[in-house]
Amino acid sequence: MDVAIENLKYPIGHFPWPNDASTDEIANAVEIIRVAPEKFQKTIEPLSQVQLETTYRPEGWTVRQVVHHVADSHMNGYFRFKLALTEDSPTIKPYDQTRWAMLRDSLSLEPAVSLALITNIHIRWIYLMEHMSPSDWDLIFIHPEHNRKMSLKQTAMMYAWHSQHHLAHITSLAERMGW
Repeated sequence: MDVAIENLKYPIGHFPWPNDASTDEIANAVEIIRVAPEKFQKTIEPLSQVQLETTYRPEGWTVRQVVHHVADSHMNGYFRFKLALTEDSPTIKPYDQTRWAMLRDSLSLEPAVSLALITNIHIRWIYLMEHMSPSDWDLIFIHPEHNRKMSLKQTAMMYAWHSQHHLAHITSLAERMGW
């Protein structure tokens, strides 16, 4: 793959799957998830409709689609936590994020709707994470698409990365475009 495109696709690099995570690493991931909605709000608020329709890379999603994707993804993440906390190693249902991004709501709905959703999902998700026991973080779910057992530690770190990853798509686009 072209290095320039790869850098646009992964502006903060690929997610480094941890085998384990310390208490401090988990706390850092939770904090990143906590502040993500405000960061997205501040980044999206000043953008025009034309800017919202700009793709962050060639053949990539528009800013609007990225915001709706984060809401879709983080709802799934929250539900995956709840499944792992209430069932014995559940197998989760994956979803086709590319096809979801092409649905009418992702293509044309105002991002404010998903920003509100992200804010409220994160409030519940953070509350849930702050009330988990240390052993809860070791609970797992099975992701059949990746044939991987994922602990809630790893999942929190992945969604913290995911928040920063998509925020960087938008902020690096704004920087390149001089917005």
